[in-house]
Amino acid sequence: MTTWAVQEIEEAFRHFWNTGMIREDWDAWADLFTEDVVYEERVLGTMVGRETVRAWIKPLMEKYGEIYGVYDWHLVNPSGNGSVVFRMENRRDHPSGEGYMDFPGMTILQYAGNGMWSREEDYWAEKISVQCYLAYEKALKQHDARHRERRTRLDWGNGPGVDQGACVVLGAPARAAPRGALSAGPRGLTRSPRRSGWSSRSCCRRAWAPWCP
Repeated sequence: MTTWAVQEIEEAFRHFWNTGMIREDWDAWADLFTEDVVYEERVLGTMVGRETVRAWIKPLMEKYGEIYGVYDWHLVNPSGNGSVVFRMENRRDHPSGEGYMDFPGMTILQYAGNGMWSREEDYWAEKISVQCYLAYEKALKQHDARHRERRTRLDWGNGPGVDQGACVVLGAPARAAPRGALSAGPRGLTRSPRRSGWSSRSCCRRAWAPWCP
């Protein structure tokens, strides 16, 4: 069995996350897969091959451009076998400008060396995603019919920040922050903001993640 240094896998994952979830450069993100990658999307189906994944992800991210990824945690297998697991929230900002709508997802990645990935398995809460979609569509009509076009990213959580350029670390070293509770209110399904004692300031594209790329 091929193994790699854990630090190499860690750095490859940071680059993978930054390319897709922060920069949202889906062409460059697809380039990080091997040509024969197997991509198992447990709700939408299985895809084989880098170009198949590219042809799928680009229109999908354009169609649902109001959704952005908020980091929760990740784990690199300490054996160095290349497996990485991470959890995230799929987030929409509320069209009213206050709060957001989340549904959770988890992914298993397989590292293949040289910064490339040979397998991805995606799992997400389909029932909650439908609830959030319906609540979002209702909120569009109530508050801002063109909100989807604005592609806002207003709440990356409270923690170390990564913007498009240099890394900006806010507050103390990384630590876990409790997730807000999902609640149904006048603005639909929202989560209360994270509270972890971090100092914060606004930046154009900030993601909660315990690293600098």
